[in-house]
Amino acid sequence: MKIKSLMISDPITITDKASVREAIEVMKTNSIRHLPVVSKGNILKGFVTMADLRTGLIPSMVAGLSLSDIMIKDPITIDPDSDVEVAAQLIYKHKIGGIPVVKKGKLVGIITETDLLRAFIDMMGILTASSRIDVAIGSERGLFKKALQVIEDNGGEVINVSMAIHRARKRVYSFRLAPCKTGVIKDALEKEGYRVVAAMD
Repeated sequence: MKIKSLMISDPITITDKASVREAIEVMKTNSIRHLPVVSKGNILKGFVTMADLRTGLIPSMVAGLSLSDIMIKDPITIDPDSDVEVAAQLIYKHKIGGIPVVKKGKLVGIITETDLLRAFIDMMGILTASSRIDVAIGSERGLFKKALQVIEDNGGEVINVSMAIHRARKRVYSFRLAPCKTGVIKDALEKEGYRVVAAMD
């Protein structure tokens, strides 16, 4: 999935001529926590967060600090044609809540941790009605394929599969299924020697 399919296009922006108080008002009015700072032609000049603005509010009132004094002048940016995984890695690595999306220096959007979480929830089908069965599967060739076949042969319609590596490098696969009774599937898997960690109708 590309950034451009998930980003907020034409985000709310502010110029570096604005005051800190004005920036706070824009964020409060629009219920946003990230604000790209642009110049004429929507050229990205910086990036501010609500935390930055709160920190700078008192100094701006006392010492006359402007928005350009407290904004991040060289923010981390991402291209709209980059993969969503790249944005997730940047947000996690740098502990930031959002990234301006830039094409040839021009701001074209913004992507936030909330957008990424929503995409993850959609991909995993977490908010849709479903069943789930978690199975510990060894790394030997063919075991995953066989487990998948057992699930399908016993009425399981697989929506998606995710994997976690647990202690002792054991792989546990979570099969999200269309709503069904998982008892029959669980019994069939265990009969074939698989360990079913959890099953939820």
